[in-house]
Amino acid sequence: MIRVLVAEDMRILRDTLVAVLNLEDDIDVVAQVADGQAIVPAVVADRPDVAVVDIDLPGADGLTAAAVLHEQCPQCHVLILTVLSRPGELRRALAAHVSGFLPKDTPSGELVDAVRRVAAGERVIDPQLALRALEAPGNPLSPREVDVLREFAAGSGPAEIAAALHLSYGTVRNYLASAVTKLGARNRVDAVRIATEAGWL
Repeated sequence: MIRVLVAEDMRILRDTLVAVLNLEDDIDVVAQVADGQAIVPAVVADRPDVAVVDIDLPGADGLTAAAVLHEQCPQCHVLILTVLSRPGELRRALAAHVSGFLPKDTPSGELVDAVRRVAAGERVIDPQLALRALEAPGNPLSPREVDVLREFAAGSGPAEIAAALHLSYGTVRNYLASAVTKLGARNRVDAVRIATEAGWL
């Protein structure tokens, strides 16, 4: 019997996923949660083999939860469901060691098959999402520009970033300016948006 956890914040979708999976003789949904921060405690308590996780969850997003699960509960394989996947999300998902990455409009039969394959130790990635990720441009930012932009995204100003990263104030401003230029952004906030959507931060 494959034990499954379902993590989805929209009640009607969660109920539908649970119902579809529980129709199968070899699958048993042992836990369901609506918040990303509830995933790890539920996995510890109910010990599912597979966690079917929505990428966009309140509390902690699905990819953050997947990374924590890989560290703390590696026996639980994660299958991520997404609505509109950006190329960077698949890269983040692979970095978080997810076992599956599928769009939410996947037919129910394919989802059930994916749960079985993930439980068996296979990796299941939607071909269209994989192709989109492969065709996406690479990260034009240097590692230091990424560090500075990440600090800016967290709400730090140039002086705070300079102190945190042991750089001069002028160097931080230069890194921020070069990041804006390389990304073709309108300003620093737009640069953060572009880099985040691409999965570079």
